Amino acid sequence: MNRTLPLALILSIAAPAIASADVISNRQDRQAERIEHGRNTGSITWTEGIKLRAEQNRIARTKAAMESKGYLTKNERAKLAEMQSQASKNIRYESRDGWHRLWGLPRVGK
Repeated sequence: MNRTLPLALILSIAAPAIASADVISNRQDRQAERIEHGRNTGSITWTEGIKLRAEQNRIARTKAAMESKGYLTKNERAKLAEMQSQASKNIRYESRDGWHRLWGLPRVGK
């Protein structure tokens, strides 16, 4: 009985932090898929794709630096959410800005 209470307390504290990290990672994965979909359809050009992937890498590096201590604070989660929201807006803008890869040309680059 005495051992289960501290274990339950630790799990109740750690569970939200683990869940929030999953939400951030899942959102990051969905954004990467959106960029690749745009590249495959031609709505995101090669140079736009480079910029968008660099932004995703910057978010991933920031997240890794924040997680280096083992957890994310509420302010850090909010900062990452804001960065991801801005990235999502950039993906939406670049895919709808009217610049397209010419259909006769093959996809170039990553």
